[in-house]
Amino acid sequence: MRKDIHPEYREVVFLDISSDFKFLTRSTLNTSETIEWEDGKTYPLIKVEVSSASHPFYTGSKTNLGGLAGRVERFKRRYAGRSTNKAEATSEAEEK
Repeated sequence: MRKDIHPEYREVVFLDISSDFKFLTRSTLNTSETIEWEDGKTYPLIKVEVSSASHPFYTGSKTNLGGLAGRVERFKRRYAGRSTNKAEATSEAEEK
C-alpha cells in the first residue's frame, strides 16, 4: 500500500439518536466527538438518525402504513373502470 493516501480505518461508536442505541464497529468516517465505551476506552462518536434499532423494517413497526389502506381504496374508487392498457383505451375511444 502507498503511504498517506488511505483514510484511517479505526474503531468508532455509532449512536442512533432516535433510540439511544450504540454499537462499536470500524469505519473511516471522521468526527471530533468522542465517547467512553463499556470497555473503558474512548472512541470517536458518529451520530446517525436511523439504525436497525429504529428503522421500521427491522422493528416491525407499522406506524407509517396507517393511512395507506385508505389511499389505496380511494385510488381504486377514483380509477375504477378505466383501462390501464393504452391499446385498449385507444380502441375504445375509436369505437365511440
